[in-house]
Amino acid sequence: MSDIYISWLEYHQKIEELAVKIYQSSWDFNQIVCIARGGLRVGDILSRLYRQPLAIFSAASYGGLENRIRGKITLSQHLAMTTSELGNKVLLVDDLVDSGVSLQESIQWLQQHYCDRISQIRTAVLWYKANSAIAPDYYVEYLPHNPWIHQPFEPYDRITLCELAQRYPPSSRVKRQV
Repeated sequence: MSDIYISWLEYHQKIEELAVKIYQSSWDFNQIVCIARGGLRVGDILSRLYRQPLAIFSAASYGGLENRIRGKITLSQHLAMTTSELGNKVLLVDDLVDSGVSLQESIQWLQQHYCDRISQIRTAVLWYKANSAIAPDYYVEYLPHNPWIHQPFEPYDRITLCELAQRYPPSSRVKRQV
């Protein structure tokens, strides 16, 4: 299968589809944990739609040219959250499940650090690739092959701040006198 290119509109529609699938399951969760970086936008929108607190957990395993080389996974040491306690029914979200390592390691980390607090964890992603070692509880699109998904925010991985600044030259407007 060839690469898949996703626009911002398609990306947001997939998040909305995921929200509806979770809603239709009637599962009553009280905490969303997103896996950063890819799951940040998904978690943010689901947190707004469900009006549930969002916690952020970071995991990184890709690097190299255009972040396409999978390496050893690195996990954050803490959750970033604005509530004093983590909810006991956790919806763990990411943008996609590829090998499944990030999702599995994140579940294990949560269970290890919050075993006395969490009674249930379910997972949700936009894309579920067949070669994943773990099947998410909720997903929008199953991919039987292993295509590279070009998401709309990927250009930011390739542009430098200098190049970006060239798009937005300093304003020639005169500052107002106060």
